[in-house]
Amino acid sequence: MIRLPLTTKLAFLSVLLIATAACARAQERLVAPNPAPAARVIQPPVPVQAPSVSQMMASPSLQSSERELSLSPGGPNLPIPGGPGGNVPWTIIVMLTLLTLIPSFLLCMTPFARLLIVFHFLRQALGLQTTPSNQTLIGLSLILTFFLMEPVASNIYQNAFVPMEANRITALQALDRAGVPMRHFMAHYVREQDAALFIELAKEPRPASIDDLSMRVLLPAYILSELKAGFQIGTVLFLPFLIVDMAVAAITTSVGMFQLPPVVISTPLKLLLFLMVDGWHLLIGSLMRSFN
Repeated sequence: MIRLPLTTKLAFLSVLLIATAACARAQERLVAPNPAPAARVIQPPVPVQAPSVSQMMASPSLQSSERELSLSPGGPNLPIPGGPGGNVPWTIIVMLTLLTLIPSFLLCMTPFARLLIVFHFLRQALGLQTTPSNQTLIGLSLILTFFLMEPVASNIYQNAFVPMEANRITALQALDRAGVPMRHFMAHYVREQDAALFIELAKEPRPASIDDLSMRVLLPAYILSELKAGFQIGTVLFLPFLIVDMAVAAITTSVGMFQLPPVVISTPLKLLLFLMVDGWHLLIGSLMRSFN
């Protein structure tokens, strides 16, 4: 029979007691019932009463809207501003209409198209792709267009807008008066062959002078003449820079520099030439004098 030391017996006894206590606690947890969940109290919804017809009719907002609308046999009728029964002048309607047509007027009735075409030709001739940027060229064209059209705009303001604002003429009469200075301006730069082309296409009788052209013929003839003038100026502007490109290409080829693109050398030379002759001053001065 094997005899264990006293310390080993005590250790086994303590382990047995701990295991017995753990088993008892586990049985108590399994046997104990789960607490029931607390009952939720559901409150009935509060009924919302809709406003009665009398309350809706007595509201001040509805009464004010009824006063603004005038009832007619055909239904509700809202008075048109500036009409016989309105209080707002027709100036607002005319100005809002003109605001939507400003881009078309800017392209078809002013020198904006010619100026922008010439500036784009200049950028291509210098060999620059994005300098000056499109926004810069458009802004410069707008400023020069305003400079050229300022006398015409002043004439329109004095003869058309001021009398209409003083209620001496109607909006249609003001529009007719505003068309006279614009007609004279465009007729001065329209080529006869372009005017004859659109007279033939429109099947209109040949006028006695170019000032008698209708706006239907004058507008397309003017924009066609401006496109031709812009391309003519741009082509003449392109020639000296083209000569520089050809000279640089011939020199680089003759010395055997086949791996070096000629544009790398010609672009700085063209910029140096343009700056030495004060190109912007010469170009803007020539363009402005072409409209006098």
